[in-house]
Amino acid sequence: MDDTAMRAPPRHYETTLDRAGFAFATGGGLGGVLVLLLVLAGGQSDPASLLVAWALGALFVTLGIATVAAPLWLVLHLLGWRQAWHAAALGAGLAMIVFIAGQTYGFGLLDAPPSDARTALFRWLSATATSALIALVAAGIAVAMWRVAYRPAR
Repeated sequence: MDDTAMRAPPRHYETTLDRAGFAFATGGGLGGVLVLLLVLAGGQSDPASLLVAWALGALFVTLGIATVAAPLWLVLHLLGWRQAWHAAALGAGLAMIVFIAGQTYGFGLLDAPPSDARTALFRWLSATATSALIALVAAGIAVAMWRVAYRPAR
């Protein structure tokens, strides 16, 4: 028997403007939680400072999602690539690019302080490792946003 005849047809997902808005709020809120956890790990314990850290983290993560990820996701949506793994891949990929660039002076394209080859190698290895951790979190946030935004088409 043909293997393709036994597979279920791919699911198609749809969203609405209100669910997309809730997804932005979800992504921003979860990004704020990430910033809050980083501030807690840094030793901060003042409740007002923690609230400000969460609020600013949520604000800036939401701005980043709206300016960088949303246009790319719109292209994927229009192409019909609306699965959870598409969202995870986009979130992880963007996080890797942004955070590696931020730690390596724009992939070495911007003026950097003079350093030897070992220091540059360590900077790249460290940037890749820490960015991979953040990319995992970003993929999780993207899947959470996808779950809020999308429902199977009827």
